[in-house]
Amino acid sequence: MTPANQAASIHQRILNKAAADHRPFQELLQYYAVERFLYRLSESPHSTYFVLKGALVFLAWKAPLTRPTRDIDFLGYTHNSVENLTRMIQDVCMQPVEADGMIFDPQSVVAEVIKEEADYEGVRVSFLGFLGRTKIHMRLDVGFADVVTPSPNELELPTIFKNMGKPCLRIYPPETVIAEKFQAMVTLGIINSRVKDFYDIWFLAQSMELDFRTLNEAIINTFAQRRTDVPKDLPTALTSKFAEQKQVLWFAFLKKNQIEHAPTELSTVIQVLCKFFDPWVNLSAKPLTRWSPEIGWE
Repeated sequence: MTPANQAASIHQRILNKAAADHRPFQELLQYYAVERFLYRLSESPHSTYFVLKGALVFLAWKAPLTRPTRDIDFLGYTHNSVENLTRMIQDVCMQPVEADGMIFDPQSVVAEVIKEEADYEGVRVSFLGFLGRTKIHMRLDVGFADVVTPSPNELELPTIFKNMGKPCLRIYPPETVIAEKFQAMVTLGIINSRVKDFYDIWFLAQSMELDFRTLNEAIINTFAQRRTDVPKDLPTALTSKFAEQKQVLWFAFLKKNQIEHAPTELSTVIQVLCKFFDPWVNLSAKPLTRWSPEIGWE
């Protein structure tokens, strides 16, 4: 099959799947491009210098594909210069893999310094992918300041089509994902509009068993690295007042992302999170070993 014919075939398969799954074609096309770029990274010598974080890690944990995945987020273990990141991403664009219809243009790679928060500087890399004549804008953000507890493990990410090679990358552990989102909840308080963080922790609490000592260490390390005190009482983000004020945001988040398996009331989610974070906000003296979705802490 010629490259043009293969790209056309993949394009049609994505159209068919979008129709079958009742999802926007552009969303699945974007995820396909992200998936194939991550596969190239996983096959390249540069894979050891990146740890995947953000929304994409939830796919490795079998979460449903509910949220747009245009951006790729990494923790970088390499020099944080734009020149270095440009060269590395260009290399990944040119990484040989079995034909999948995608072409990533190494000449389109542009990197720039980003500073979304006062203390955390990173690099944003933009470039273009092509499926046939269809242009796909790609963007990845690389941070360098985070502390990760425990050490990242390699996991496979699912692919849209079963006959495609699966990306296998080091990813953020759930304990650090939870710790970072908890720290943001504590810091932002009532002005917090990041309702997706509440969904993410709710999803993990409903689907994973977690070791108390490991999660406790992750929370202590993350809060210390971000110069935040672990709360000794209930933070504003876990109160009924917060749930009431952010209900409209929560409902809009569920609707936009076509999430049907989560509670429609934010207060129900926050009740689960209160139970989950109880050992920290209430300083439980009871020895705990693990979190079970069915039982809670025990």
